[in-house]
Amino acid sequence: MRLKFTKMQGLGNDFVVLDGIAQQIDLSSQQLKRLADRHFGVGCDQILVVEKPSRADVDFRYRIFNADGGEVEQCGNGARCFVQFVRNRGLTAKRVIRVETRGGIIEPRVEDDGQVTVDMGIPRFESVEIPFVGGSAAIVQPLEVDGAAVSLSVVSMGNPHAVQVVDNVDDAPVLTQGPRIERHPRFPNGVNAGYMQIADRANIRLRVWERGAGETLACGTGACAAVVSGIRLGLLDSPVRVETRGGTLTIAWHGGQSPVFMTGPAATVFDGEWQVSE
Repeated sequence: MRLKFTKMQGLGNDFVVLDGIAQQIDLSSQQLKRLADRHFGVGCDQILVVEKPSRADVDFRYRIFNADGGEVEQCGNGARCFVQFVRNRGLTAKRVIRVETRGGIIEPRVEDDGQVTVDMGIPRFESVEIPFVGGSAAIVQPLEVDGAAVSLSVVSMGNPHAVQVVDNVDDAPVLTQGPRIERHPRFPNGVNAGYMQIADRANIRLRVWERGAGETLACGTGACAAVVSGIRLGLLDSPVRVETRGGTLTIAWHGGQSPVFMTGPAATVFDGEWQVSE
């Protein structure tokens, strides 16, 4: 069986997008992992599957799978690519789209300049919602990693994030400490580990070790989590420009129960067909 796909990227965070409306998608975790493999498959950080909605008050449903084949709740860069995909394919002409995800309903909006703004929902800080075992109400919480105490801000943006402030992201232990935090037993569902450098009150630099994918060139929900954490710590003022290794996002949050808005680009790289391995 051959599946048609579109390769897309948002700030270098790359995706294989599958149209589950025009074709049947029923891939095992091993097949998804093979598809995401950069040597034996198409290669990507995540796989996005576009589907018909399961409820009347939304336009589409989409599912997100990491490169390890596991399904996750939310993906900010993927949401922007999703919008460009459904519009480019003629599946909708709307500029504001209600989308059902495993992490909840999101409402991306296409701006006049072609960039996409996504209402990423209200950030959650309760330990049970992340989940984070043994967490407290404190903004900064300690986590023991390999015998050393690490200070983290823990937040859910539909998926779990643990953000720490560092002096310089270039020297941050993303590749060594990141996977240890991702699989720490206090995060029973795993976690995305963010490393944030404060440039000034309106600008940060960010690297993220993503759960199930490793370090990516950009992480949309990670950018949201970092900015929310920085604002709660009194270090940032909304809106904030987030410089990632793949480019820049703009994140706005006004605190409390207000939603987080993320604005950035998305682009198609190429279309193709993939032979599904049995």
